[in-house]
Amino acid sequence: MLSLLLADVAIAKFGAAVGAGLAAIGAGIGIGRIGGQAMDAMARQPEKMGDLRSSMIIAAALVEGVAFFAVIIALLALFA
Repeated sequence: MLSLLLADVAIAKFGAAVGAGLAAIGAGIGIGRIGGQAMDAMARQPEKMGDLRSSMIIAAALVEGVAFFAVIIALLALFA
């Protein structure tokens, strides 16, 4: 019985590590795409640079918020 509990703890730690890693990778990809597409848009229409920059910052903050939430959930799975 004790070995089953220890195996469950090991699986939970592995799952938490994978979840946090996937959240970080997903956030990196998302912010990279946001930045790249914003640079393309700024190159096409330089007069809209201010609006695009503020929209890009808001979108990046939302992506970071989701990634932070995922890491917190992974930490809760690890320690709860």
